[in-house]
Amino acid sequence: MFVLLVLPCLVLAYLGQAAFLIANEKTPEHIFFASIPGNAFWPVFLLANLAALIASRTMTIAIFQCLKQSISLGCFPRLKIVHTSRKFMAKIYIPVVNWFLLASCLGFILLFRSTSDVGNAYAIAELGVMIMATVYVTLIMLLIWETNIIKVISFLITFLSLELIFFSSALSSVGDGGWALLVFASGLVMIMFIWNYGTKLKYDSELKQKLSKDLMRKLGPNLGTMRAPGLGLVYSEIVTGVPAIFGHFLTALPAIHSIIVFVCVRNVPVPAVPQSERFLFQRVCTRGYHMFRCIARYGYKDKKQEHHNTFERLLIEGLEKFIQREAVELSLQSEDDVDSDEEPSTPGQIITAPNGSLYSLDAPLLVDFTPSVDTIPETPSCSTPQDPSLDYTQNLELELAFIKQAKESGAVYLIDNPIVKARKDSWFFKKLIINYFFAFLRNNCRRAIVSMSIPHSNLLQVRLTSYV
Repeated sequence: MFVLLVLPCLVLAYLGQAAFLIANEKTPEHIFFASIPGNAFWPVFLLANLAALIASRTMTIAIFQCLKQSISLGCFPRLKIVHTSRKFMAKIYIPVVNWFLLASCLGFILLFRSTSDVGNAYAIAELGVMIMATVYVTLIMLLIWETNIIKVISFLITFLSLELIFFSSALSSVGDGGWALLVFASGLVMIMFIWNYGTKLKYDSELKQKLSKDLMRKLGPNLGTMRAPGLGLVYSEIVTGVPAIFGHFLTALPAIHSIIVFVCVRNVPVPAVPQSERFLFQRVCTRGYHMFRCIARYGYKDKKQEHHNTFERLLIEGLEKFIQREAVELSLQSEDDVDSDEEPSTPGQIITAPNGSLYSLDAPLLVDFTPSVDTIPETPSCSTPQDPSLDYTQNLELELAFIKQAKESGAVYLIDNPIVKARKDSWFFKKLIINYFFAFLRNNCRRAIVSMSIPHSNLLQVRLTSYV
């Protein structure tokens, strides 16, 4: 379509305007409309306005898509994204950005009040896009296509030299309107830099403050507190270890749920992640602790506005499949491996928590869990109870019934909402960026957990100050 229709029309239009300029040296400012015959002026004027509307709509959609992918990759603050179509995932709408574009257009019109200044700004933007496209194509040729290095260098020198020549000529009009575009682009770059810089420091701080497994072993399977029936979903940004916020929950709450899942939502640089590969599970400590780590992976085109009931159902289904697969793998191991993976014995009935309080250990752990007849089907008795395959089968059925009971008791979302501040000995610009600019972006951006529509009765948020 482009080669057969669009390209010939563009070439003929530009050749016609060039011929008009040669024949008429003294031409008005608007060459395009001056070259139109009088009887065809209004039809062409209407067609030009329709083309401008289509171009503006295309630009708006492109901005929405670029921002959505930037948010998915953690390069831009989170915003509210509305999916306008159930069939096409690419049809999205970002209300804040739409109003911002309207205000920006009105501001540029009031600021310039001349199409020549707008043209100067447009020239800088267009040439900047061409230069970036050349650089990205060069990277693709090197990393993905693995093109010969001589061809890559020839391509880069040929196109980039021409584009830089045109760009240098466009920079001469910076004082005539081009400055506004450079200021606008610099503001966006600063927002992305501040968000990425603050998020990285926050993540590094959480990695340093995570709880050690030695502490978890010292607390025992009851974690130094009561284990109440239910499912606790602890949201954290780290993918390894136990987050520090969980230690605060252990010391501040009188009871913790019988099953704990540390959930980490990660955006991967692929369009979509299959549902069968959405969740990755791993045990935290031994089997008696009933603690798991779950990494929920989403592509930049995946829909994340899941209802909390749907998310819980998919997560529990994935957890059950993980336990079944784990039981099969363990049953294939030798008897020595089975003996080495046995859970430790249950500690005494009184233990001292990290805050010095004494708690009773009358907890609904799996070792004390007695399922009803309706929950687990009967298994025939065996004269050799030491058979490892039978033990793993019984443990599998018992643990699946334990998960089912926790699901029926309900799930609670434990959310970490820290306050990030720079240390007192930090340099001035770091304090300015973290304490003011990054804090402003965090307080005004959209929380990731909001998109799941979690009821307030199932949500527990804790705000701790983290110094970076």
